[in-house]
Amino acid sequence: MYYTYMLRCSDNSIYTGMTNDLNKRTTEHITKRGAKYTKSHDVKKMEIAWKSKDKSLACKLEYQIKRLTKQQKEKIINGEKLTTYLKGKVDCRRYKKVDNDIKC
Repeated sequence: MYYTYMLRCSDNSIYTGMTNDLNKRTTEHITKRGAKYTKSHDVKKMEIAWKSKDKSLACKLEYQIKRLTKQQKEKIINGEKLTTYLKGKVDCRRYKKVDNDIKC
């Protein structure tokens, strides 16, 4: 199982990434052992995550989300469906939203 996720940083920016171990990767971001971006931007919380069956699907979703505007990302975080912005770019039916129980 692979995951694509969005993190909220303390400066209100949004970081998007992918992993095969969501809990471990979130911990790495929080403890500054994650991505270069989150080493210089304190992670405040996990906003949203989706699971997919393979790495290729997770990478495709990550790529498409990173191309969205901050306003579009905020709308997705606030409940807008992925298909609103990504229809025709990825098969949104292949991603399942993960219950957010990860605390930062």
